[in-house]
Amino acid sequence: MQADHELNINNTNSRLYNDDLAPLASSKRTWGWFEIFNVWSNDVQSLFGYTLAASLFLSYGLNGWWVMAAIMFAGLIVMLMVNLTGRPSVKYGIPFPVLIRASMGVNGANLPAILRAIIGIFWYGVQTYFASTAVTILLTLIFAESTSTFLQLSVTAWMAFIIVWIFQIVLFWAGIEPIKRFLNWAGPLVYIVMIVMMGVVWYQSGSELIPAISTIFSGSSTYEGSKVQAFMAIVGTMVAYFAAIVINFGDFSRFLRSEKDMKLGNLLGLPLNMAFFSFIALIITAGTLVLFGEPLTNPSDIVERVDALPLTIVSALTFFAATVGINMVANFIPPAYDLANLFPKHISFRKGGLITAVIAFFVGALWVSVISQIGIVGFVNAVGAIIAPFFGIIVVDYYLIKHQDLDMQALFDDQPTGAYYYQKGWNIKGLIAFAIAAVFSVATVLVPMLTKLEGYGFLLGAAIGGLIYWLLMKSER
Repeated sequence: MQADHELNINNTNSRLYNDDLAPLASSKRTWGWFEIFNVWSNDVQSLFGYTLAASLFLSYGLNGWWVMAAIMFAGLIVMLMVNLTGRPSVKYGIPFPVLIRASMGVNGANLPAILRAIIGIFWYGVQTYFASTAVTILLTLIFAESTSTFLQLSVTAWMAFIIVWIFQIVLFWAGIEPIKRFLNWAGPLVYIVMIVMMGVVWYQSGSELIPAISTIFSGSSTYEGSKVQAFMAIVGTMVAYFAAIVINFGDFSRFLRSEKDMKLGNLLGLPLNMAFFSFIALIITAGTLVLFGEPLTNPSDIVERVDALPLTIVSALTFFAATVGINMVANFIPPAYDLANLFPKHISFRKGGLITAVIAFFVGALWVSVISQIGIVGFVNAVGAIIAPFFGIIVVDYYLIKHQDLDMQALFDDQPTGAYYYQKGWNIKGLIAFAIAAVFSVATVLVPMLTKLEGYGFLLGAAIGGLIYWLLMKSER
């Protein structure tokens, strides 16, 4: 059980305070290892997560087993990272935008908060679209598919998208506990459906599937780098996929009863879960290539092709649930906190969530016709690179500068005498570290001459940001 960190009345009147951002009392921390495991299982096995992993089997021309190993290795790296960023929030019960006030300043924290909010809103819209593709399958079984389209979405697809969008708002409005129960239901069920789907594809593909995996993907890529470069690019891309959650894992770990629960949930949910998941993705992706003559990376497309109506219905419902589940946790709750942090006295957690939903509606609506055209892998790497330096800054500040000891009163103190007020509420050294590292990490994605660093943007940005921050902060001590 974690100790409670109470605030005095002066700070609760601060413009930096509201009840949603305040340290969470131990009596309100009801999450254990199973909830964290389901956060990761829903994330990995969401429609977007599966599509990304499956596309990696096709993008680099590697032996399928090596791609699987790269995905597992990425899971181990992410586990180590979230254990670092989650620990202070388990200890103090505070969300990400409050935690980062210690390093960026009580006003400067709004920069990473708004960037994280933008990214979360973007992902929220994209995942809403992916969840809607599963609902589209169900609606197509009831209604005839319309031939007319708008923004490359049919009338049925638009109906599905709106249904999912409204459902998520209702679930969010119900609160954290109903979201937790939803995740705990969706996580195990999606496992069952994925195993059944793998079994069906494996059975229909025949006994030649496993021997073919070693070579079946070798001719499907135009990647020109070495095998080592390809392996590391896959690792970097998968780490970048989790980048947003890595940065703000405290938004979830603050609900945990203990650090032991956090570490066990991360162990089961990341390297071990990713090992099993990547094997399933490997078999299914290879199987679709054998069965249909083309690789299918979207599970919704697969269940449409597999001639089994009950499996189609159950799979569609399950993938919808998994995708909505992770969308709630990874892309709805964090922006709600981040927007509340901008104006705590005027924007509550719920108001932040509604703002997120409205903006994300337009992102999801434009996914097919505009946003997806830049490519999934490049999109994921670019998103991860933008916020990468904040991981290094948070970790270095908490463990090396603050020595795991934060002043809770100062985190909510808006007076110039506050310990985390720095220069007019901004830690200029933190801002410099972010700016230099972000330019470099984003360049690894956008500058052609740096394409050999593809996939490394998040890891490099985090390392450079942390190193520069440490050097700058060390110089004043």
